[in-house]
Amino acid sequence: MKNFIFLLAAFMFIAIDAGAQKGIETGTQYGSGQDSTRCIENMNLFIPFGRSGNFQEAYPYWKATYDECPASHINIYIIGANIISWQINQETDPAKKEALVNDMMKLYDDRIKYFGSDPRYRNDDVIFRKSQTYYRLKGENSDHQLVYKWLGDVIEEFKEKTIPNAVMLYMVSSYNLLQKDMDNFKTQYVNDFLKCSAILDQQYAAAEAANNAKDLEDVLSCKKEIETNFIASGAAECGLLQTIYAPKVEENKSNLDALKEIMKMLNRVGCNESDVYIAASEYAYIIEPTAESAMGLGTKAYKNNDIAAAEKYLKEAVEMSEDSETRANLNLLLAVIANDKGQHQTVKQLTQKCLAENPNLGRAYLLWGSAYASGGRNLFPDDPILNKLIWYAVIDKFEKARQVDPSVAAEANRQINIYNKYFPTKEEIFMHPSLKEGETFTLPGWVNEVVRIR
Repeated sequence: MKNFIFLLAAFMFIAIDAGAQKGIETGTQYGSGQDSTRCIENMNLFIPFGRSGNFQEAYPYWKATYDECPASHINIYIIGANIISWQINQETDPAKKEALVNDMMKLYDDRIKYFGSDPRYRNDDVIFRKSQTYYRLKGENSDHQLVYKWLGDVIEEFKEKTIPNAVMLYMVSSYNLLQKDMDNFKTQYVNDFLKCSAILDQQYAAAEAANNAKDLEDVLSCKKEIETNFIASGAAECGLLQTIYAPKVEENKSNLDALKEIMKMLNRVGCNESDVYIAASEYAYIIEPTAESAMGLGTKAYKNNDIAAAEKYLKEAVEMSEDSETRANLNLLLAVIANDKGQHQTVKQLTQKCLAENPNLGRAYLLWGSAYASGGRNLFPDDPILNKLIWYAVIDKFEKARQVDPSVAAEANRQINIYNKYFPTKEEIFMHPSLKEGETFTLPGWVNEVVRIR
């Protein structure tokens, strides 16, 4: 009887063991038999360890769960990413660290393989996180083409439903590829920008219609990111932007918000004298006069030599503008007009207004110095030596221009080389009773500038 019981127990053990299979072998969640039991036990151990940040204790149980029953729980991939990140941070051997990075990428791929249909975690979000993690781990050694392919496939699949962050990171990868091959990738980059801008525009409109403040904020943040990169890319040439935005202006000639966005973009890249900017301004001004649209009409009037209309629109724009940088640029345009008319004192006043709004506007200092050079030559009609002191004030403005704004340094240096030869000589200073090298002198009249004798 005992032998029968022993044989029966042995048979049952063999039967149970024979029925044990891992989830990865059966394509099921947990597997079967003892393997199923072991999967659940390992899962119940790694999850609390992982959630508490004890990755060292979590690792063996997580690894066993991942290897044997990868479809058992989404936390294999959520906590697993944290475990592998911890391993990477601990690892000092470059080859082993690179292998762990590859493990991380495989983890994301397996997450899609086993949980790609989970409605809580869409594939576009998972691949965005994969791409973001890849950039974080690889840094300057990143293969931008890889990320570009991953996210390009996502956009091709989800189109306007793609999460905004994935659209934004796709454009980051496109921008990085452009920087490596400006000559051959420029057209593709511009096409990518147009495609992604259209997607984000649709998402913004949908969020606005739904009155969803969070989605609006997310989309707007991504729009700003890709537009900032586009402006800095070197691909944002006015002629190219004219081609891109001219049809958009016509499509949106009754849409004030869209027109404002287009004008803002063109203004940021210095294309506010382009035909497309002026066209957008005209349509926008009809709907509702704004600082941007008035500036566009003022620019058009100036180009057409209608100075009175130009001043009218530009002054309107100054009054309506709530942005310091825009007011600075508007006052600079008015100062240019005043300079053309020989109104040098007005030039000084307007450039001072520019600099009150934007102290780093080097072009304002250049124009201010030019006004002194043109209008300050006869402050002392009866004293040719004192008359030369105006050149100190002129050079001071040009030096200030290159100091605050490196973008105008070349022009400032050119002007300095022209005018510094007109300073009074050491002999003239020595012989003049009012002058002493190293001391200051106040220039009179509208100039009213303190200069140092040198």
